[in-house]
Amino acid sequence: MADSKIILIVNCGSSSLKYAVMRMPEREQLGKGLVERIGLEMGHLEQKANGKVYEVNQKIENHKVAMELVMKAMTDSEKGIIKDTKEIAAIGHRVLHGGQYYYDSIVINGDVKKAIRDCFDLGPLHNPANLMGIEACEAAMPGLPNVAVFDTAFGMAMPEKAYLYAIPHEYYEKYSIRRYGFHGTSHKFVSNEAIKFANLDPKNAKVIVCHLGNGASISASIGGKCVDTSMGLTPLEGLIMGTRSGDVDPAVLQFIMNKEKLTPDQMLNILNKKSGVLGMSGGVSSDFRDINKAKEEGNHLAEVALDAFIYRVVKYVGAYVAAMNGVDAICFCAGVGENDIQARKIICEHLSYLGIKIDDKANNVRGERRVISAPDSKVKVILLPTNEELQIAIDTYELTNK
Repeated sequence: MADSKIILIVNCGSSSLKYAVMRMPEREQLGKGLVERIGLEMGHLEQKANGKVYEVNQKIENHKVAMELVMKAMTDSEKGIIKDTKEIAAIGHRVLHGGQYYYDSIVINGDVKKAIRDCFDLGPLHNPANLMGIEACEAAMPGLPNVAVFDTAFGMAMPEKAYLYAIPHEYYEKYSIRRYGFHGTSHKFVSNEAIKFANLDPKNAKVIVCHLGNGASISASIGGKCVDTSMGLTPLEGLIMGTRSGDVDPAVLQFIMNKEKLTPDQMLNILNKKSGVLGMSGGVSSDFRDINKAKEEGNHLAEVALDAFIYRVVKYVGAYVAAMNGVDAICFCAGVGENDIQARKIICEHLSYLGIKIDDKANNVRGERRVISAPDSKVKVILLPTNEELQIAIDTYELTNK
């Protein structure tokens, strides 16, 4: 049995810090928490562990102060998760963008931090916050190994034919413009777990993962290595999402910008925050549950938005089956993928030409790991809830336990 170690998982946003504590390799979550409104007038920390809730409301100036509060919460004598921070063996960090520097998770040193900083242009909203979280942990718990788990790492296995855009090559050479793919930690976890769960060939299994939520993406992998993914240079490309447009003819943007006198930044804001099912439905909502409700009440635009979302998923799955010349398993995960029974059924019915058959009884469940295809289905369909925190813990444990 490998040595049991406690891993702290940290995911920093610009004004937030999510954390979880896990015992590895047992995969046991001991507790988790969230710090919000960092740098604002009044911050908030909430931690849940052993059925108890620990809360703090105070001004939290920066991520360093937030990390100090997290350490205090984790070691609280009544509602804490651990007795002493010395019990923590390593810290795993979610980092959005590793650019072309890193193809896998890595123990953080000065070079890694420089690379994260060099990718600020590629991940302007996330990378600066991720680096703040790393440095806050280094200051609060000096000497502990910190591991960067890059959201883009999974997509770095793609071949050139999949990741290069058909634009002048000089832009790739100058600015590293290529398809990176996102939700990589989720896709890595689900594709690898699917291979084990369905007893597929670990070297050659062809797996398609449908990470369907407010942010949505699809990946194709062979033997757990990504061969294509729907998101691109940014998370804007690919599927229709809650507020993101997904694939759009670039000339549409020029047309709208000329008509509405918009700047590029204004146009991008519309594509990222006002489009997707929110925009298609005429502003009903970015939440798929609200769109479903509006559809049931007879809202035609809500119905079209849902139909378009499913249609785009089916198109991508079909394209990836063709690209891999087959598929062994199709997995559903994330908010919509794990909870929308009807959407899973409709998507699979559109793929019946592959010999896919859904078991309605098995599919009638939410958020539970199980095979939802019929025994005589030619392709296994699996509902496999994602767990990015666990994947970060797995990578961190493996890298620091050699």
